[in-house]
Amino acid sequence: MVALRHRSGPPPVRLRQELRAACKVKSGIMLSARASDGKRLARANRRRAPRWAACIVGVIGASLVAGCAAPGQQGPAIKLSSAQVTEPSASGVTDVYVDVQNSGPADQIVGARLSAGGTVTLRSPSGTGIAQMRSVHAITVPAQSFTGLDPNGSHLLVTGSGPMKAGTLITLTIVFAHAGAISVPALVTNPETGGGGYFLN
Repeated sequence: MVALRHRSGPPPVRLRQELRAACKVKSGIMLSARASDGKRLARANRRRAPRWAACIVGVIGASLVAGCAAPGQQGPAIKLSSAQVTEPSASGVTDVYVDVQNSGPADQIVGARLSAGGTVTLRSPSGTGIAQMRSVHAITVPAQSFTGLDPNGSHLLVTGSGPMKAGTLITLTIVFAHAGAISVPALVTNPETGGGGYFLN
């Protein structure tokens, strides 16, 4: 039997050179693989970037729209409708009637004006069940209410207005203490076919 001798010490020069060459090749392959992976990641990130940017812009835009759609855009609390103005009488006196729908807190009518000019006076009954009218500084509009300014209740009296013809429209502007000025088209009517005239006390 032949005994194998264990050889100690460094490997032969040629073996060391082959090992070094193999390590270099392996390192080169790993570096190349890492570089290739880095390029793929960069390309993927570049493709994702526009998508992320679009998402961010969309979210910001939606937030801005939501911010703009505030409760203040629910519309005015007070709305005017069915406004009528009687043709001026020979003395130049005319009456104004209008419906006031208030879906908000209590308010007051403190003034009014017509596009036809003139001086507007606020009128209200002297008492409950009394037809006689008196001039007032304000007409109360209760909260969450429907108030009709009509011949038998509070209304507006106009003196010294310009000419108005039945069947035409003019602009009526009511001034509220809190809601401010609100305008509405008003139909000029013939007093002989509806409405009545009142005189200043």
